[in-house]
Amino acid sequence: MNPGDHMIWSDYYLNYEDWRAELEAEYPELSEEQRLALMYERNADYLDDERVNLNIDVGRPILLIANLGLWDGRHQVCHDMNSTNIRDCLVPNNDYTTWYVDQEGDLRCDSIHHDGTNHYLYRACRADVSKERIERLKLKIERGVATREDIEKVTRRLGDEIGKVHGWSFPAPAARIPEQER
Repeated sequence: MNPGDHMIWSDYYLNYEDWRAELEAEYPELSEEQRLALMYERNADYLDDERVNLNIDVGRPILLIANLGLWDGRHQVCHDMNSTNIRDCLVPNNDYTTWYVDQEGDLRCDSIHHDGTNHYLYRACRADVSKERIERLKLKIERGVATREDIEKVTRRLGDEIGKVHGWSFPAPAARIPEQER
């Protein structure tokens, strides 16, 4: 995450000192270890709350564009999440996970695991884009030759919908040239 990004949820940045006073006041009979476990449990509940908050159907398939940090190096992959709902992006699958919307309005995730860190970008397919163009984009991403412009021609950001829930706003996306004008 960078300054100016908007955090949705994280289990990486938890600091017991931020929770201590509230948990000690609420549960004076618990040991510090028990309150620490309670902090993690409550934080997990907050992720469930975010899934409720972001139960937003965007009407088009969501693509997951990933830069994976694996034991044998970095790899680019892209796949259809088989969902049109933002809440389905919020599924942790590694040791530590942080979801946020960056300054450009893109939903992103940094996910730390034993081999490294995966970086995810979630984008909805545009309504006027064919399945063939989506497949071509996936191939370009996996070959490592897709540009930001390629991604924006086929997909759109999700931060605008998330911003409506959380009161965040983002700069207008760059103007897009319709297919027939290229």
